Amino acid sequence: MNHFPIFVALEGRRVLVVGGGDAAVAKLRLLLKTTANINVVAETFDPVIETWAAEGRVTLIRRAQEPGDALCCVLAYAASEDAALDARTVRLASADGALVNVVDNLEASQFITPAIVDRDPVVVAIGTEGAAPVLARKIKAELEAKLPAQLGLLARIGKTFRKAADVLPMGAVRRRFWADYYDHAGPRAADAGEDAIRDTLGDLLASHVAAEDRPGHVDLVGAGPGDPELLTLKARTALDRADVVIHDRLVAPEILELARREALIIDAGKEGFGPSTAQGDINDLMVAHGLKGAHVVRLKAGDPTVFGRLDEEIEALDAAGLAWSIVPGITAASASVASIGQSLTKRGRNGSVRFLTGHDMKGFADQDWRALAQPGEVAAIYMGKRAARWMQGRMLMHGAAPATPVTIIENASRADQRTIAATLATLPEAVADVTGPALLLHGLAPRRAAQALAQTEIAL
Repeated sequence: MNHFPIFVALEGRRVLVVGGGDAAVAKLRLLLKTTANINVVAETFDPVIETWAAEGRVTLIRRAQEPGDALCCVLAYAASEDAALDARTVRLASADGALVNVVDNLEASQFITPAIVDRDPVVVAIGTEGAAPVLARKIKAELEAKLPAQLGLLARIGKTFRKAADVLPMGAVRRRFWADYYDHAGPRAADAGEDAIRDTLGDLLASHVAAEDRPGHVDLVGAGPGDPELLTLKARTALDRADVVIHDRLVAPEILELARREALIIDAGKEGFGPSTAQGDINDLMVAHGLKGAHVVRLKAGDPTVFGRLDEEIEALDAAGLAWSIVPGITAASASVASIGQSLTKRGRNGSVRFLTGHDMKGFADQDWRALAQPGEVAAIYMGKRAARWMQGRMLMHGAAPATPVTIIENASRADQRTIAATLATLPEAVADVTGPALLLHGLAPRRAAQALAQTEIAL
């Protein structure tokens, strides 16, 4: 990030625009939404700027820019549409102490003006650091369509009500009140006008003040295999509302970024045969924060119902009397098999699929290797890297064909995903240099490899 986004206070402060043509008009249209005192310096002015001056909205200075014009200005815009004049504006305004933006010249600018979605006082700023202005406009158009027109009215009335809401304790209780207002009560009352919104706010506050202290709640959330776009809408909502997020080691940083900035983020990572947070400690963390009234999100990679020790956590929450809910996620098997263009089941090949773990609390996990060794069987094997040679031996011992395909998917769905096509005979060597989280797809090859193998068998 080369440009740090901020909102500059402009009420009653000076802003200078140097230029009187089309570029100046475009910038002034945006600046006139603010409460700044705007001076415009140029020898000639577009008629639109003349009209704004006649209305008292801007002050015109009919001459070339001189030293001192930008004194006490917080911002200055070089909008002369002439490289030499704009460079002169940068020198003079910088010497006067103002930050300078050169219209359509990112390299020469000391700050940039983003695309804006205006629902005053709610303002959304969109910037691409000059890399993709068309994309910024696309995002702006999408946000304009999604944000209701009455959002600004709700925010303005809510602002006047903030001191009244101070009767509620800080933290989760007060956030619940404002969430009820902006998500439900406010939008329902908005069509009836300002008086109806204020009456609604008063009634809503009274109900929250009278409500008994509510215990916390724990959401057991699946974060999916890693790609943030595979996170469910329900999971995103839970993250947005969480006071505390207790996450696994495999949860992608991009997903953690979706949590509220004020949320407490706790790394409760586990690693097979490596440093781990004890399950009992994780249970204690959830219970402790939940009993304090927090909304806790226990964020697990993949789907919490698949090898996630979910039952142990639910038992701890039940014992503490805490409410909980499960938000399923996309498990690594689904993402992995999709990435190789295959399906876990196929008519005429296999009518069932096994989800297995390579090791459990006691070590390498024993499975029904005799059944898995049969032709056409498919299994998604989690945590199987270290157990690869052991599993290979068990299946070969029960008659599995050494040429049985096994596909290793490392970092499924992430930008650094790697796919390794192997066979049961070559499996231990194939996983030797795999360092990231990996899933083994027993009985499946990437689609192109499978098609090539089938054609070879027909030729033979």
